[in-house]
Amino acid sequence: MTEDERIDDVLNEVGPRLRRIRRERGATLGDLSASTGISVSTLSRLESGQRKPSLELLLPIARAHQVPLDELVGAPPVGDPRVRAKPIVRHGRTMYPLTRQPGGLQAYKIVQEKAETVVEQRVHEGYEWLYVLSGKLRLVLGEHDVVIGAGEAAEFDTRVPHWFGPTDDGPVEFLSLFGPQGERMHVRARPRASGA
Repeated sequence: MTEDERIDDVLNEVGPRLRRIRRERGATLGDLSASTGISVSTLSRLESGQRKPSLELLLPIARAHQVPLDELVGAPPVGDPRVRAKPIVRHGRTMYPLTRQPGGLQAYKIVQEKAETVVEQRVHEGYEWLYVLSGKLRLVLGEHDVVIGAGEAAEFDTRVPHWFGPTDDGPVEFLSLFGPQGERMHVRARPRASGA
Protein backbone atom coordinates (compact mmCIF):
# COMPACT_ATOMS: atom_id res chain seq x y z
CA MET A 1 0.00 0.00 0.00
CA THR A 2 1.38 3.39 -0.99
CA GLU A 3 1.53 6.41 1.34
CA ASP A 4 -1.25 8.11 -0.69
CA GLU A 5 -3.47 5.04 -0.26
CA ARG A 6 -2.84 5.04 3.50
CA ILE A 7 -3.78 8.73 3.71
CA ASP A 8 -6.97 8.07 1.70
CA ASP A 9 -7.87 5.21 4.08
CA VAL A 10 -7.41 7.49 7.11
CA LEU A 11 -9.51 10.24 5.51
CA ASN A 12 -12.26 7.79 4.56
CA GLU A 13 -12.59 6.72 8.20
CA VAL A 14 -12.98 10.27 9.54
CA GLY A 15 -16.66 10.64 8.57
CA PRO A 16 -17.89 7.46 10.30
CA ARG A 17 -15.72 8.31 13.34
CA LEU A 18 -17.25 11.81 13.55
CA ARG A 19 -20.76 10.32 13.41
CA ARG A 20 -19.95 7.72 16.07
CA ILE A 21 -18.41 10.29 18.47
CA ARG A 22 -21.35 12.67 18.00
CA ARG A 23 -23.90 9.91 18.66
CA GLU A 24 -21.97 8.63 21.70
CA ARG A 25 -22.37 12.12 23.17
CA GLY A 26 -26.08 12.20 22.38
CA ALA A 27 -25.72 15.28 20.15
CA THR A 28 -27.69 16.04 17.00
CA LEU A 29 -26.23 17.68 13.93
CA GLY A 30 -28.14 20.81 14.98
CA ASP A 31 -26.53 20.75 18.45
CA LEU A 32 -23.07 20.37 16.94
CA SER A 33 -23.77 23.12 14.42
CA ALA A 34 -24.80 25.50 17.20
CA SER A 35 -21.63 24.81 19.22
CA THR A 36 -19.17 24.92 16.29
CA GLY A 37 -20.69 27.47 13.89
CA ILE A 38 -20.45 24.91 11.07
CA SER A 39 -23.62 24.46 9.03
CA VAL A 40 -25.70 21.29 9.46
CA SER A 41 -25.28 20.48 5.76
CA THR A 42 -21.47 20.70 6.00
CA LEU A 43 -21.45 18.50 9.11
CA SER A 44 -23.70 15.99 7.35
CA ARG A 45 -21.45 15.90 4.27
CA LEU A 46 -18.38 15.41 6.52
CA GLU A 47 -19.98 12.45 8.29
CA SER A 48 -21.12 10.85 5.02
CA GLY A 49 -17.70 11.29 3.39
CA GLN A 50 -18.98 13.70 0.72
CA ARG A 51 -16.79 16.47 2.13
CA LYS A 52 -13.08 16.06 2.86
CA PRO A 53 -12.08 16.96 6.42
CA SER A 54 -9.89 20.00 6.99
CA LEU A 55 -8.32 21.54 10.08
CA GLU A 56 -10.77 24.48 9.89
CA LEU A 57 -13.63 21.99 10.31
CA LEU A 58 -12.05 19.42 12.61
CA LEU A 59 -10.63 21.79 15.25
CA PRO A 60 -14.02 23.27 16.29
CA ILE A 61 -15.56 19.77 16.29
CA ALA A 62 -12.75 18.46 18.51
CA ARG A 63 -13.30 21.41 20.88
CA ALA A 64 -17.06 20.85 20.95
CA HIS A 65 -16.66 17.14 21.75
CA GLN A 66 -13.71 17.87 24.09
CA VAL A 67 -11.53 15.23 22.44
CA PRO A 68 -8.01 15.43 21.01
CA LEU A 69 -7.80 15.99 17.27
CA ASP A 70 -5.97 12.63 17.03
CA GLU A 71 -9.13 10.86 18.16
CA LEU A 72 -11.18 12.45 15.38
CA VAL A 73 -8.78 11.44 12.63
CA GLY A 74 -7.73 8.10 14.10
CA ALA A 75 -4.05 8.95 14.23
CA PRO A 76 -1.92 5.88 14.85
CA PRO A 77 -0.59 5.62 18.39
CA VAL A 78 2.90 6.90 19.00
CA GLY A 79 5.42 4.09 18.90
CA ASP A 80 7.41 2.69 21.74
CA PRO A 81 8.42 5.69 23.91
CA ARG A 82 11.68 4.10 25.01
CA VAL A 83 14.84 5.52 23.48
CA ARG A 84 16.90 2.65 22.09
CA ALA A 85 19.90 4.39 20.61
CA LYS A 86 23.15 2.47 20.34
CA PRO A 87 25.80 3.42 22.89
CA ILE A 88 28.81 5.37 21.66
CA VAL A 89 32.19 4.38 23.08
CA ARG A 90 34.78 7.14 22.86
CA HIS A 91 37.95 7.80 24.87
CA GLY A 92 37.04 5.21 27.51
CA ARG A 93 33.53 6.65 27.96
CA THR A 94 30.30 4.89 27.09
CA MET A 95 27.71 7.48 26.06
CA TYR A 96 24.03 6.53 25.83
CA PRO A 97 22.04 9.04 23.73
CA LEU A 98 18.80 9.96 25.51
CA THR A 99 17.38 12.11 22.72
CA ARG A 100 16.26 10.94 19.30
CA GLN A 101 16.13 14.13 17.28
CA PRO A 102 19.25 15.57 15.69
CA GLY A 103 20.03 19.17 16.60
CA GLY A 104 18.65 21.11 19.52
CA LEU A 105 19.37 20.18 23.11
CA GLN A 106 21.08 16.79 23.32
CA ALA A 107 21.15 14.56 26.39
CA TYR A 108 23.53 11.69 27.16
CA LYS A 109 23.98 9.31 30.04
CA ILE A 110 27.72 8.75 30.34
CA VAL A 111 29.53 5.97 32.16
CA GLN A 112 33.29 6.07 32.60
CA GLU A 113 35.17 3.39 34.49
CA LYS A 114 38.74 4.61 34.79
CA ALA A 115 40.26 7.96 35.60
CA GLU A 116 42.39 9.42 32.84
CA THR A 117 46.02 10.02 33.63
CA VAL A 118 46.31 13.08 31.38
CA VAL A 119 43.93 16.01 31.74
CA GLU A 120 43.53 17.79 28.41
CA GLN A 121 41.19 20.75 28.63
CA ARG A 122 39.15 21.53 25.54
CA VAL A 123 36.95 24.40 24.40
CA HIS A 124 33.99 24.65 22.03
CA GLU A 125 30.96 26.86 21.49
CA GLY A 126 27.98 26.16 23.71
CA TYR A 127 26.88 25.57 27.26
CA GLU A 128 26.97 22.31 29.19
CA TRP A 129 25.15 20.90 32.18
CA LEU A 130 26.38 17.86 34.12
CA TYR A 131 24.47 15.88 36.76
CA VAL A 132 26.17 13.04 38.65
CA LEU A 133 24.06 9.91 39.15
CA SER A 134 26.67 7.81 40.97
CA GLY A 135 30.36 7.99 41.80
CA LYS A 136 32.43 11.16 41.74
CA LEU A 137 33.09 13.38 38.74
CA ARG A 138 36.17 15.56 38.57
CA LEU A 139 35.60 18.80 36.69
CA VAL A 140 38.57 20.94 35.68
CA LEU A 141 37.17 24.26 34.50
CA GLY A 142 39.75 26.92 33.71
CA GLU A 143 41.77 27.28 36.92
CA HIS A 144 39.15 25.48 39.05
CA ASP A 145 39.46 21.79 39.91
CA VAL A 146 36.35 20.46 41.69
CA VAL A 147 34.81 17.11 42.54
CA ILE A 148 31.06 16.67 42.07
CA GLY A 149 29.30 13.87 43.95
CA ALA A 150 26.08 11.95 43.30
CA GLY A 151 23.08 14.27 43.23
CA GLU A 152 25.18 17.33 42.45
CA ALA A 153 25.20 19.33 39.21
CA ALA A 154 27.44 21.77 37.38
CA GLU A 155 26.84 24.13 34.49
CA PHE A 156 29.38 26.10 32.50
CA ASP A 157 30.16 27.96 29.32
CA THR A 158 32.13 25.53 27.16
CA ARG A 159 34.27 28.34 25.75
CA VAL A 160 36.10 28.11 29.10
CA PRO A 161 38.77 25.39 28.89
CA HIS A 162 37.33 22.29 30.58
CA TRP A 163 37.74 18.57 31.19
CA PHE A 164 35.72 16.09 33.20
CA GLY A 165 36.02 12.44 34.15
CA PRO A 166 36.00 10.05 37.11
CA THR A 167 38.20 10.50 40.13
CA ASP A 168 40.59 7.79 41.29
CA ASP A 169 37.78 6.54 43.60
CA GLY A 170 36.17 4.47 40.83
CA PRO A 171 33.65 4.71 38.00
CA VAL A 172 31.25 7.62 37.54
CA GLU A 173 27.83 7.75 35.92
CA PHE A 174 26.43 11.14 34.93
CA LEU A 175 24.08 13.01 32.61
CA SER A 176 25.36 15.56 30.12
CA LEU A 177 23.13 18.11 28.37
CA PHE A 178 24.26 20.47 25.63
CA GLY A 179 22.92 22.28 22.58
CA PRO A 180 23.88 22.01 18.91
CA GLN A 181 26.88 24.31 19.38
CA GLY A 182 28.34 21.68 21.73
CA GLU A 183 28.48 19.22 18.85
CA ARG A 184 31.12 21.23 17.01
CA MET A 185 34.63 19.92 16.80
CA HIS A 186 36.55 20.24 20.06
CA VAL A 187 39.66 22.38 20.04
CA ARG A 188 42.40 21.76 22.57
CA ALA A 189 43.13 24.56 24.99
CA ARG A 190 46.65 25.44 25.94
CA PRO A 191 47.63 23.24 28.90
CA ARG A 192 48.13 24.90 32.26
CA ALA A 193 51.68 25.62 33.25
CA SER A 194 53.06 22.95 35.57
CA GLY A 195 52.85 23.85 39.25
CA ALA A 196 49.95 26.27 38.64
